[in-house]
Amino acid sequence: MAEINWSELGFGYMKTNGNVRCEYHNGSWGALEWHTDEYIQMHMAATCLHYGQEAFEGMKAFRGKDGKIRIFRIEENAKRMDSSCDGICMPRLPEGRFKEAVIEVVKKNAEFIPPYESGAALYIRPVLFGYTPQIGVSPANDYLFIIFVSPVGPYFKGGFATTPYVITRKYDRSAPLGTGIYKVGGNYAASLRAHVEAHEKGYSSEFYLDAKEKKYIDECGAANFFGIKNNTYVTPKSTSILPSITNKSLMQLAEDLGLKVERRPIAEDELPTFEEAGACGTAAVISPISRLDDLDNNKSYVFSKDGKPGPVSTMLYKKLRAIQYGDEEDIHNWNTVL
Repeated sequence: MAEINWSELGFGYMKTNGNVRCEYHNGSWGALEWHTDEYIQMHMAATCLHYGQEAFEGMKAFRGKDGKIRIFRIEENAKRMDSSCDGICMPRLPEGRFKEAVIEVVKKNAEFIPPYESGAALYIRPVLFGYTPQIGVSPANDYLFIIFVSPVGPYFKGGFATTPYVITRKYDRSAPLGTGIYKVGGNYAASLRAHVEAHEKGYSSEFYLDAKEKKYIDECGAANFFGIKNNTYVTPKSTSILPSITNKSLMQLAEDLGLKVERRPIAEDELPTFEEAGACGTAAVISPISRLDDLDNNKSYVFSKDGKPGPVSTMLYKKLRAIQYGDEEDIHNWNTVL
């Protein structure tokens, strides 16, 4: 293993010792297998390539001050992958198989888990897809489940720092009764054009309104939105938003810290009332929003006048990170400790 400068890691792929795989044929899943090959051989008519029958997850493992490895909320990721499988007609993994595979791939790549206080973590990427060669539009008969890992640094180069976002009305990430609630590649493909245009204008990410009325807050790029006001944590409720495990965790922590939590539709007109706002997800944990620009209407919603993350966002970020690294008691049993 080459020497790794842990403090300089970006959010990207790095070759590790190997990956774990499991195949589905003739109506049943096989055994878990360890592979050192980074590549897969696939027919050019594979279902996933033509009809997008694919789902994935994102999670992290951390090395604590005590030297132990902690994997955050495996069971929640397993449940969400089951939901995605149901949504696009793929077979679920047998109960417990997902967790078993995650633990195996982490243990066999343990030397790639960044040291405590390096600001880095081991990113875990499970992916499941259909690869039966076919031309007709129908679910595949054959599936492959893979989990690979990579050490990663902060998703944004500045780490936990405020950045500007911009509202887009030109594009929709997903439809109200579409695949937005599933973690499938098509949702991310649909967001790429808006994301590129937001970057070209100097913003860290795009910000979507609901596809039906263009009136309610939907998602921040590929992350959930939350706002803070009157000692209340408010996050959107919608049929087109991916249920974020990070957001679910933050809502629980907010309650633990004495905040009221509301999950409900949020109209754009309500944005000026928020004292703080942020995007949250596995990659960045919390990305505080400095301001949100509505260029179509020449408006700007400012959430940080001094350019610094707000006190509640900071408190929640530090609390969640402390639990993930084992610095604070895990009272909700979120971590799997190895």
